Amino acid sequence: MTFAGVCALALLAQVPPPAASPTPAAPVPPARAVPASLSAPAHPLAPSLPAPVRENGWKPLTPEQRAALIADQAQTPLAERLLGMSERFLNTPYVLSPLGEGQGVDPDPTFRLDAVDCLTFVEETLALGMAQGEPEVPALLERIRYASTPSYEDRNHLMEAQWLPNNIKKGLLVDVTRRYAKDDAIAVTKTLTAHTWQSRSSQALQLPRERQPVGTFGLTMIPLDKVLTHARDVASGTILVVLREDLPLKATRITHLGFVVQKKKRTYLRHASRGGYNRVVDEDLETFLARNARYDKWKVTGVSLFEARRPPPTLVAQPAPAAGSAAVGAP
Repeated sequence: MTFAGVCALALLAQVPPPAASPTPAAPVPPARAVPASLSAPAHPLAPSLPAPVRENGWKPLTPEQRAALIADQAQTPLAERLLGMSERFLNTPYVLSPLGEGQGVDPDPTFRLDAVDCLTFVEETLALGMAQGEPEVPALLERIRYASTPSYEDRNHLMEAQWLPNNIKKGLLVDVTRRYAKDDAIAVTKTLTAHTWQSRSSQALQLPRERQPVGTFGLTMIPLDKVLTHARDVASGTILVVLREDLPLKATRITHLGFVVQKKKRTYLRHASRGGYNRVVDEDLETFLARNARYDKWKVTGVSLFEARRPPPTLVAQPAPAAGSAAVGAP
């Protein structure tokens, strides 16, 4: 991977707490470095792929079985499809920024099933769930990850300014935060200025000046202390994104996302977790939120909710693969 800087030090929202121990606690290590955006290329000296606790649900499948799985029951409600596809990622190792363009600034493969981070886990699940068959997956993933063309500069790096509004405009997502939170939902914004792009963390994205978004971008948010009040009403398969306080030198305030899963009368977050888990897990949402509430260096302020929609037929036209593209399912 190519070198990229990191934003100011902050504890990751998805890192689980250390296990209890009768011995005195060890000194607290330095806070982990958080990427400037969820899609920033990682440092070239990033650790190699960690050994999984056990293999994910994609590993045992032959290419023929995988193709049959994607095509099977393609007209099933999308939320059910997303639950099924995302479940197969459970135990997949967490690797920061595992996807790229196959060349250029970020030469990582364009698709893989053996490693994810929180964003690529959601992106690949969406592409697999929306596809009517395996041949549609690369085109759909490209539509989700990029504003228009599959280049690093045109990638949806920033959630508020690019990933969310572009996918809403394409008809792939709908903001459902207010549907579930009703009067508890509040309007918030993220503002990007020329000053924002002077920070080391923003410059780590390596975007040319003409591709650096500026402006104020709106979101609807459920305040952190109100989330559990509405959690049981949220449909499984809904995308949950985590917001932190808006800091002028941060290019984003969204630092994590995953899928809501309702099971056994509890609400879970299915997400690619960096830290103690280092893999895709189903984590009790109450536990996840309680941990987030304790962070004080870059405070978590709430969550937003988005529902995936089936793509318009015109969006699924299959473009020619970009140079360096990996085949679907390539490691």
